[in-house]
Amino acid sequence: MKNFLLKEELWAIIKDKKLLIPILAVLFIPIIYSGMFLWAFWDPYGHLDKLPVAVVNEDKGAMFEGEQLKLGDKLVSKLKDRKDFNFIFVGKEEGYKKLKDQEFYMLIEIPKDFSENATTLMDENPKKLDLIYVPNESYNFLSAQMGKSAIERIKSSISKEITKTYAETMFDKVAKLSDGMKAASKGAVKLSDGAKELSSGSKTLHESLVTLAEKSIQFNNGMNEANKGSKEVADGAASLSSGLSQLLEGHHKLENAANELKTGSESLASGMSQANKGIQKAEQSIPQLVNGTEKLQTGAKTLSSSLKQWQTGAESAARGAKQLNDGTVLLESNLKAILPMLPPEKKKSLEAALNSLKQGSTELANGTGQLANSAGQLATGADTLSQQLGTLKSGQQQLQSGMSQLAKAGTELETGANKIAAGQKKFALGMITFGNKFSEAKDGAVRLAQGASKLAGGMNQLTDGSSQLASGSGMLEKGAQKIANGNTKIYKGNSELAGKLAEGAKKASSINADEKTYNMMAEPVKVKNEKLNKVPNYGTGIAPYFLSLGLFVGALMLTIVYPLRDPVVVPRNGIGWFFGKFGVMAAAGIIQALISDSILLGVLGLEVKSVPLFVLFSIITSLAFVTLIQFFVTLFGDPGRFIAIIILILQLTTSAGTFPLELIPEFLQPFHNFLPMTYSVAGFRAVISSGNFSFMWENIMMLLIFALVFITGTMGYFHIIYKRRYSAME
Repeated sequence: MKNFLLKEELWAIIKDKKLLIPILAVLFIPIIYSGMFLWAFWDPYGHLDKLPVAVVNEDKGAMFEGEQLKLGDKLVSKLKDRKDFNFIFVGKEEGYKKLKDQEFYMLIEIPKDFSENATTLMDENPKKLDLIYVPNESYNFLSAQMGKSAIERIKSSISKEITKTYAETMFDKVAKLSDGMKAASKGAVKLSDGAKELSSGSKTLHESLVTLAEKSIQFNNGMNEANKGSKEVADGAASLSSGLSQLLEGHHKLENAANELKTGSESLASGMSQANKGIQKAEQSIPQLVNGTEKLQTGAKTLSSSLKQWQTGAESAARGAKQLNDGTVLLESNLKAILPMLPPEKKKSLEAALNSLKQGSTELANGTGQLANSAGQLATGADTLSQQLGTLKSGQQQLQSGMSQLAKAGTELETGANKIAAGQKKFALGMITFGNKFSEAKDGAVRLAQGASKLAGGMNQLTDGSSQLASGSGMLEKGAQKIANGNTKIYKGNSELAGKLAEGAKKASSINADEKTYNMMAEPVKVKNEKLNKVPNYGTGIAPYFLSLGLFVGALMLTIVYPLRDPVVVPRNGIGWFFGKFGVMAAAGIIQALISDSILLGVLGLEVKSVPLFVLFSIITSLAFVTLIQFFVTLFGDPGRFIAIIILILQLTTSAGTFPLELIPEFLQPFHNFLPMTYSVAGFRAVISSGNFSFMWENIMMLLIFALVFITGTMGYFHIIYKRRYSAME
């Protein structure tokens, strides 16, 4: 009892090989547990090139901008140079079969429309490029997760390649656009020159149409006068019929002038025949004028030719009008012989009618002549005037109708004049048959009145047609004015367009793209990975977790081979009893920590911020776990080990050694702050990776608090047990 219990405990272990060997073996549990894990997974991502992955290329290629595009072949070529995995290029059937047979961890399939979909970027409905990734997750789930990361990198590489291709195409298009804009600028200059000439021609056309409108007004005025004269002729013819009735009673007064009347009547018949011929020629000319107008309506290209035909018709009409005027003069000359025999009132009326008819026919001849001279000026610049000619055509058709009636009336007038001539001939042969033949002359006079009346009607229609002609000419003149104004604006607009195109071509040609530009377009954002407290590999990252786990399991295994309650000798008190057992456990824990640190630092090459602090923290962590496990196993025995295992399981899930705390269920998160492994993992991270030693000391303080609490509890237990078991002996 007087011996120091710790010394006795150690000596008993050394003497008992059955106890010594298991304890020595347990000392290597932490490094076997944690070291094997860390060694196996020290840098798994560095050996991905040994992971077999099938690649199936079904891409058929496509044509893009006249060139063959085979993105599938490019991707295969890039994968052959990459070391992400051990890429094995196989056919589709073989690839899926071996994937199912677990010869491949995953399969990457490039579909047959891979390149074709890449060419649809500028289409209305562009299609995405499908890259089929088929992992066999039942073979190994983590390899599938690694494959996802690799696929993302491959996807980024493909996207860059496609964007680069489109960037090259885009800049080529910009260059072509520059050339096209230069050519368009030159064309716009030519167009501007043409618009200038068109503007000048439209002004000329406007001036010609102004002249036409003026002449049409003069023609209309002449037709009004002619219409007025034809009405007076009709009145005179009616008066003539009435006068002949009176002459029938005094035919004996005409006997002496029979020969003169015969001569006059023959001249009258001749003049009426010539007048009729002129009217018929005018009637024949009107259809040509109408046809010319219809041709004007069919299009601007044939307008000039049609106007020439119209000019020809107008000249014919002018000649007819002149012949009508000549016939009127001749009629006046022939009637002078009869006028003295008429009553003064009738004589005055007939003279006035003849003067009006003569004046109207004269103005008609002058107007049609001027119209023929003006028609030739309309042959240029009349391309857009067809819409304004409808009214003119209608007037010409009415004019044609009036001329038809005029020709019909002229024919009847000629017939009547011939009958007059025949009657006068008979009158000259003898006055005996004068009475009978004079009746025929009376009938001819009546027909003459009727023909004159129809002539007046035709002249009314001709006057209406000339009014419509004047109106249509005015509308044409306004339309030509609008065309001239529009052409002036076109000329200014084309000049501005040429300048802007030249400016745009200059800016477009200033863009100089090269390989660097294409790469910039393909990958405009480059992620600069600036790591805070860089962790070199996977093993370094999980070392805090597995080292804490190994030290905890080592302390737990120690309780299986070393008795924590029964002393080798009778203790002097409860405190001595505690230190006897705690000393052995603490020494084993320290040795476990030192062995683990030596292997990690010396063999695996673990890099830490401070070796002394790393060793110190390992020892304190091991001692904290020893005190916890000693407490529960000492108090409860095997149930205490079960409690320690439950605590271990809770620590595995809540210490944030693998996944962040926020990713675990909320129900488990509160346990995080009440378990020692939480602080051991955080402290190891500080001394291994971050170098935040103040944070490390904070975690050391938390571990010491845990150790102090469990030491106090175990010490109290030994004190109570000592009193119960050894108080009687004392």
